[in-house]
Amino acid sequence: MSTIAERHYDTIVAPWITEKGTLLAEQNKVVFTVPLTATKPQIKEAVEALFKVKVKAVNTILVEGKTKRFRGRVGTRSDFKKAIVTLRDGDMIDVTTGL
Repeated sequence: MSTIAERHYDTIVAPWITEKGTLLAEQNKVVFTVPLTATKPQIKEAVEALFKVKVKAVNTILVEGKTKRFRGRVGTRSDFKKAIVTLRDGDMIDVTTGL
């Protein structure tokens, strides 16, 4: 059985750093990749515990893997889930520093 802290680290896989995600930071939002099985309450609990902030809302997006070709062979990228976490006013997370 894993501890609570390990479970939180398993829930938040990595920050999703893109141009659009950087623009969302101005609106007090942060984007993370999470496992396909993660639920909104689990994501909220993990972010609040790991970063010591208050979460106002969590929105999730299921991104289906693209079909790509490599050396003439067709393959499919893995599906993944993104979570857009809205923070309370005054709270912020600097994803560039890491945990």
